[in-house]
Amino acid sequence: MAQATSDLSRRTPQQVAAHHGQAMRSEDLDALLEDYAETACVITSDAVACGNACIRAFFARFFQLLPRARASWASKATFADNILLLEWTADSAGSSVSDGVDTLVVQDGLIQYQTVHFTVVPKP
Repeated sequence: MAQATSDLSRRTPQQVAAHHGQAMRSEDLDALLEDYAETACVITSDAVACGNACIRAFFARFFQLLPRARASWASKATFADNILLLEWTADSAGSSVSDGVDTLVVQDGLIQYQTVHFTVVPKP
């Protein structure tokens, strides 16, 4: 799933979102990080993760919470120029999310900022 570095800056926000969704579905951390600028930040209500190492750790933890999830990573997507609002759901053997919402700010084919909200609900 690796993309040529020179091609990344030419991606549209829609192409970034599509690649991001593929990487999420395959739980491919390396492919996910291809979508982020080196100085990117992922912002949640609990923490801010900036830079590749912290973003990798964030998604590694996410995949631990929802392993092999069946997901709709962009069940609804709204685009305005270089900003995307994505609504998503996920369901794994042990937990689910029904309220996922991300905002991505894309510049030069890379995510610069991402806000993330989701509630993991454990299954009985």
